[in-house]
Amino acid sequence: MPPILNAQSVSKTFGATALFRNISLTVDDGARIGLIGPNGAGKSTLLAVLAGTVEPDTGEVAVRRLARTAYVAQDSHFAEGLTVRAVLEAALAAVHVSETEREGRLRELAGRAGFADLDAEASSLSGGWRKRLAILEALASEPDVLLLDEPTNHMDVEGIEWLEGLLASAKFAAVTVSHDRYFLEATSSEVIELSRAYAEGLLRVKGTFSRFLEERDAYLEAQSRQQESLRNRVRTEVEWLRRGPKARTTKSKARIDTANAMIAQLGEMNARSVEQSAGIDFAASERKTKRLVEFDGVACDVGGRRLFSGLRFTLTAGAKVGLVGPNGSGKTTLLRLLRGELKPAEGSIKRADALRLVYFSQMRELDESVTLRRALAPEGDGVIHNGRTVHVASWAARFLFTGEQLNQPVRNLSGGERARVLIARLMLEPADVLLLDEPTNDLDLATLDILEENLMEFPGALVLVTHDRYLLNTIATTVVGLDGKGRAGQFADYAQWEAWMAENEATDGGARGAKAEATRAEEKPAAAVQKKKLSYLEAREFAGIEQRVEESDAKLAAARERVASPEIATDAAALQSALTALAEAERENEALYARWAELSEKAG
Repeated sequence: MPPILNAQSVSKTFGATALFRNISLTVDDGARIGLIGPNGAGKSTLLAVLAGTVEPDTGEVAVRRLARTAYVAQDSHFAEGLTVRAVLEAALAAVHVSETEREGRLRELAGRAGFADLDAEASSLSGGWRKRLAILEALASEPDVLLLDEPTNHMDVEGIEWLEGLLASAKFAAVTVSHDRYFLEATSSEVIELSRAYAEGLLRVKGTFSRFLEERDAYLEAQSRQQESLRNRVRTEVEWLRRGPKARTTKSKARIDTANAMIAQLGEMNARSVEQSAGIDFAASERKTKRLVEFDGVACDVGGRRLFSGLRFTLTAGAKVGLVGPNGSGKTTLLRLLRGELKPAEGSIKRADALRLVYFSQMRELDESVTLRRALAPEGDGVIHNGRTVHVASWAARFLFTGEQLNQPVRNLSGGERARVLIARLMLEPADVLLLDEPTNDLDLATLDILEENLMEFPGALVLVTHDRYLLNTIATTVVGLDGKGRAGQFADYAQWEAWMAENEATDGGARGAKAEATRAEEKPAAAVQKKKLSYLEAREFAGIEQRVEESDAKLAAARERVASPEIATDAAALQSALTALAEAERENEALYARWAELSEKAG
């Protein structure tokens, strides 16, 4: 049987930049392809070309007759007012599922992903649940091949494990762009790396991700040997050419042509062999203090709800702490406690004097109107790194940006490029403690490797929030875990936290069963008027409200900073506009905190 998708000699260029040239690949029945590559190699564009949403400049993509292709883009958005039911009904109607079968299919799809409330508003779901809904929307067509672009970026670990199970049991083929190494290992039967380092533009290896790494190392080693051999031959031919041979004989002409061809071939190999990854090197302070932050019996309440209590741990220089927990458990709040933005409800937090904390927010706030030049160097044409001045062009090149990009607006950057801008900023701030909230989203594997190396070598302390299990197991020397039900603890590693969570779930399940049995036996009238728990929609809203509060706080701080700006103060129109924006930000912030308190009280 012919392949489902057959891409032949496809190329795509944006402006003067060629993403890929003459790429050929096929997708067969049952294939599980992990698509990787450095930022800017064109992975997302190639996936869109395979999906038919982007036309290649050259070449063509053939789809097998009657085959269905479904595509899930990186960002999943739904129109305001659409419910989960409405999204799935529209998807089923689009593929002509009859009305008599539609309800059964709809409930089957929703049940597979854990959607209990079909009337929940799609746009209000957290990023991870919106991604699940987008995948279900794609599955409604019963595709022969599913194309997924960074599906794990906004998912928590539970969501990632759900997707792993889905792909493991599915009959359709799948092509997945991802940087999550454990996910790639669990879901891929072959791996394709899109990179200019390869003569054909890509390297395709049958087997798991770990098998791919072995084959890639062998390929690059063989290429290096070939390159060295060619370099020696070229050196000999160049010496011969320098002696000025007379091109009077056929033999001399042929040797000159061969020498020039070899020189050109070596130039191509040299260009391909330049492996690019961001030059990450976090700057640490020279603090000698060993104990940086001490949590002693810390509890935190939000809106009358206790997020966690009894938390004890000491953050010392060199400690690498992984912070884990389900959505809404208080990870962001714990980071705010560390930063001194909140006070604990119980217990105490002691910080070393003049402690310098540097924070990487998963929100990745950047002024999209400024150029890359101003984003990297706001106050001139240079930055100060490790005590010396570095020109902005050199600083940009360290993070894989070209000179042509310096004058382009930030809004044109990809997700991975924006992450590199923020990392470049962090590197300019000497830190005692690095607080990193989901730093790996959108980063390519080569940059992830460099990030890991530098985090391991960073002499200060690190607190890392991430869904990347590989990164946690590689970096974290200890894990602080929250269970979302008020409990917290410190663990040796991620696996120990998972075991603790499972044990808690079993204990809570038994307690719930005993309580329900006692309630039925006593038949108390009061049971009919018990406080109403969160609906599914409210539970989804509650899961993402911490992140919304953080966004609102940042917006409010920016509005206050704008009002205080001397430039604004001397411009009456601009000042009025800034004051109006500040008032709106304050109203929004107050309403959001009130809603958080309301949901927290209802959650009990």
